[in-house]
Amino acid sequence: MMKLSSSIACFCYLFMIIISLYSVEAREVVYNVVTKFGANPDGKTDTTNSFLNAWKTACNSAGYSSAIIYVPRGKYVLNQAIFKGRCKNNIYITFQIDGILLSPKDYSVLGKTGKWIAFEDVSRVSIKGGTIDARGMALWSCKLAEKKCPAGATVSVAPMKFSVTFVNDFIQRHTSQSLLFSNSKDITITGLTSINSQMFHIVINGCQNVHMEGVKVKASGKSPNTDGIHVQQSTNVNIISATIMTGDDCISIGPGTFHLWIEKVVCGPGHGISIGSLGKGFDEPGVQNVTVKSVTFSNTENGLRIKTWGRPSDGFVRGVNFQGARMNNVNNPIIIDQNYCPHNEDCPDQISGVQISDVHYKDISGTSATRVAVNFDCSSKNPCKDITLQNVKLTYRNQPAHATCINADGSASGFVEPASCLSK
Repeated sequence: MMKLSSSIACFCYLFMIIISLYSVEAREVVYNVVTKFGANPDGKTDTTNSFLNAWKTACNSAGYSSAIIYVPRGKYVLNQAIFKGRCKNNIYITFQIDGILLSPKDYSVLGKTGKWIAFEDVSRVSIKGGTIDARGMALWSCKLAEKKCPAGATVSVAPMKFSVTFVNDFIQRHTSQSLLFSNSKDITITGLTSINSQMFHIVINGCQNVHMEGVKVKASGKSPNTDGIHVQQSTNVNIISATIMTGDDCISIGPGTFHLWIEKVVCGPGHGISIGSLGKGFDEPGVQNVTVKSVTFSNTENGLRIKTWGRPSDGFVRGVNFQGARMNNVNNPIIIDQNYCPHNEDCPDQISGVQISDVHYKDISGTSATRVAVNFDCSSKNPCKDITLQNVKLTYRNQPAHATCINADGSASGFVEPASCLSK
């Protein structure tokens, strides 16, 4: 009798486990944008409403812990699509993309809006796979020919005392972006490819806890203002195993960025990985705790760059670690430029107020395309402090390269070539 009772108890226990596992599985729901919402993957028909309706339905799913918006193979034309607001019951939403998302052929449609695919005030959202193609080539040609291009296609602002709110608002309204996450948290982007953006490819603005891995960015090396990934006003952002080929910064880091981790990134063509430009406005938050590790630059304008405007500012850069970088024919492998002033407008004869300190370069090697491989051009008002070089070897045409230092204090250890010019 005791054996029978034990057997029944064991059976009941296993039954409860099976039911529990089934319940967990049942709490995930899948919405197919084609079969459920009528999206036509012919590369011609506007499917914007299908995607927006899929988001609305998934966001309001009751009784589920997660929802998948599935995009099958095919080509889907999207006009501006904004996915906005926190979802019901804090549901986790995944866009599983096996197809290609296309912007409208007429670049003026996105040029007027400033953004294409945007997630605003969302949480617990994931994008897996897929390709987004903004078809920006015609707009690049317009800009390079100096024709009258749509509003939002170029960034031009009169000098003023910028507030944080202004900076946030400006980048959303006046910079074309293929993919924008704004004021959001707990975001994951894996295996996504962005090609031919009109301007910035991926923008992370005002976000917390963002993980990007296996992202690819592709655009012509001559495409203007096509930053690969731009991060600003954000905390705890990881960018891992990205391959970026573009016409501007592979990764640009704007004001208010804290705890950023960049690792295993391949950059080129492009303008390198840049902190900045910073300090165009006086009232501007700083950048702190940035790690750039195990990266490769090939035929880029810059490698590891910190760039600030030659203007008064209370901004700062501190706690930066550049470790393990390979340079292949890079114009400026290591550079701090605190006299940034394109076209000598808005800042002539002014001095950068941004304070740069606690910046470390370790295990940097490769070839420079110019004689000066290390260039620290710092502010005379706020000289760079606590800059360190450790195990650096950069050559120019099989000869030791040169280093120049202006208003830069720090130290060198291990093998350092070119010889350090830092003041102790």
